[in-house]
Amino acid sequence: MVVLMHSVRLLALVGVVGAVLSEGITLPAGASAKAGQDARVIDIAAERFAFTPSEIRVKAGTRLEIRLQSDDTAHGFHIVGTDVDIELPKRGRGVATVNFQPQAGRYTFECSRICGAGHEFMRGVIVAE
Repeated sequence: MVVLMHSVRLLALVGVVGAVLSEGITLPAGASAKAGQDARVIDIAAERFAFTPSEIRVKAGTRLEIRLQSDDTAHGFHIVGTDVDIELPKRGRGVATVNFQPQAGRYTFECSRICGAGHEFMRGVIVAE
């Protein structure tokens, strides 16, 4: 019971830290929430033809745990040039998680499910330096 309560508190803390980090577009080394071994947690919200944040900067080779949540309708998340392509459930129906470890370069991500008139503008980028 004590272990369970400790785990619940730890998960709540990780969620708060992840929410704070998701407000910015750059995640400096040493200021990240951890998930598993050396994974950086990134929370991304999808809504009305935009991802927030839409630019993420990380150190090349960093393992990422990307948690995605829709604030409106169902969306997709595809990292161009990779096999990462998942569907995000509609608002309030859960969080989709992707694990990705970028090498040096720029990785464009986009909505892969037609979600309305501005769908083609729903893009972002992961910059691994």
